[in-house]
Amino acid sequence: MGLSSELLNGVGAKVGDRLRLELNRPEGQEIVEGLLMPRYRTGKEENYVVLKLPSGYNVGVRVDPGTKINMLGKGQAPQFIRPPSPAQQPNLPKVSIVSTGGTIASKVDYRTGAVKPALNAEDLYSVVPELADLAEIKAHILYSLFSENIGPQHWTKIADYVAEQVRNGADGVIIAHGTDTLAYTAAALSFALTAPPIPVVLVGSQRSSDRPSSDAASNLIAATAVAGQAPFAEVVVAMHDWISDEKVAVHRGTKVRKCHTSRRDAFRSVNAKPIARYDLIHRALELEGGGYRTRQKGSVQALQSQFEPNVALIKF
Repeated sequence: MGLSSELLNGVGAKVGDRLRLELNRPEGQEIVEGLLMPRYRTGKEENYVVLKLPSGYNVGVRVDPGTKINMLGKGQAPQFIRPPSPAQQPNLPKVSIVSTGGTIASKVDYRTGAVKPALNAEDLYSVVPELADLAEIKAHILYSLFSENIGPQHWTKIADYVAEQVRNGADGVIIAHGTDTLAYTAAALSFALTAPPIPVVLVGSQRSSDRPSSDAASNLIAATAVAGQAPFAEVVVAMHDWISDEKVAVHRGTKVRKCHTSRRDAFRSVNAKPIARYDLIHRALELEGGGYRTRQKGSVQALQSQFEPNVALIKF
């Protein structure tokens, strides 16, 4: 038990209660008021309290033995009640969503105001109910990593896992991935899965699902439609085509790169056109031409999932 727990227990404070903290700082006394929120147990630091301010933002407040906590009012802990899952429609394609991390397959934690992974199909349906009209979803967590920490050893396991999903009868596979290295993983899988019989769609989100401008839901809707319905069988990336919510571009995995840090249309096909675009308004897939591998039945015929890790990437 840390100092913050002792101070909170001393006034009988529970999550949801309204508190007033009187803090002695070198520059003078500071007063902070807000609702007591739970905190994530991601570190060893115990001497802080998380409050939700009247503005709606959460703030971590460091406390010390001289801190005074006053109870201003009892409250009720915030909670999220998952809505009922949409009714499943018969004869929909079977799509596996494999999460490696990032904010794309995530939802808002209403206890803390933070974003956390959507752990199963029910979570995904509650966040994006439109998915129930497109496919029968099975959700899997392979990793929970920042994309900058994904490397060759992870590409191997992702490729093997995709092959396993194909053997298990998936009509399409979606890989939810952080955006920073999404293009690298797409290129790696394009060489590892040289002849996939179904679409393998990598998808990310430039803005998390707790923001009004989030592209998470629209990108995931498009990726699900492509995975379940597209006539081609290739490794592709599905991300916003422009800054609006009109279309999602579908890029070949060997042709795409991230060209901006925050724009929703950060991904571009280099020296090539996208293989397709998904119209979010009319819910229609628009092919940009032929020359693609066609969807077929069967397993991954040529799986080459081993990578040489001792390779340097030099940018100049």
